[in-house]
Amino acid sequence: MDASTVAKQDRRVEFEEDEPEPGVGFCGGILIFFSVILIICSFPISIFMCIKIVAEYERAVIFRLGRIVSGRPKGPGLFFIIPCVDTMRKVDLRTIMFDIRPQEILTRDSVTVTVDAVVYYRIFSPIMSVKNVADVDSSTRFLAQTTLRNVLGTKNLSDILSEREAVSQAMLAQLDEATDPWGVKVERVEVKDVRLPTQMQRAMAAEAEANREANAKVIAAEGEKKASRSLKEASDIMAESPAALQLRYLQTLNTISAEKNSTVIFPLPMEIMSFFVDNKKTKM
Repeated sequence: MDASTVAKQDRRVEFEEDEPEPGVGFCGGILIFFSVILIICSFPISIFMCIKIVAEYERAVIFRLGRIVSGRPKGPGLFFIIPCVDTMRKVDLRTIMFDIRPQEILTRDSVTVTVDAVVYYRIFSPIMSVKNVADVDSSTRFLAQTTLRNVLGTKNLSDILSEREAVSQAMLAQLDEATDPWGVKVERVEVKDVRLPTQMQRAMAAEAEANREANAKVIAAEGEKKASRSLKEASDIMAESPAALQLRYLQTLNTISAEKNSTVIFPLPMEIMSFFVDNKKTKM
């Protein structure tokens, strides 16, 4: 395990470790004292201002005179605060999803594409998300847009179209590293759609059609080659056996007569024709 991984884990468990509550000073003590007196005097009405409830998926970060109380978030369940002295910030720990609106990106091979994506993240440290960044949701959204442009700007068009998983993993790694100090864990990044210019779509379609036609011609040529080789082998076999050639001749006549109702005139047998041809050569 490298040093960066250890540092991440240390930061992610930071909110789970108790820290001593910092002193509020003399003036702070006076304000807290008068606030408690006010609560007692206005009881039971003040009890509704002191009791707070957070859900199971929420945590509350309590600030007392500008300082985080006890270094740990409150919740889930019921807890008390001191009005006029404590302020509360609720943080949702559930996984949040947002869309990265379509971004026009110039790829490495100088092609302009429009790409959109979806990001899933959650807050693992409520204190870090409140203390280290003003608006964790907006910051994560804008950082995701910038990361998408930076990652795809170093890729060729073919890589973007064929290696979406690798692009998503590269974005995930960069986003997770950048948002770790904010108490945010990026869980998943998915590239949704890659839209090409119309001219580029036509050019790619023409290229694909040309490749298909070329492959079809190659396959047809291979078929003709195999057929001619088979015909040559068949002709050699028939040349060695006159009886086989005669049977093939009769089979062809049978096929012709079966296709259409027509009269077929059988020529002289081939043996007779060969006899006359041999006699003619002898006389000459």
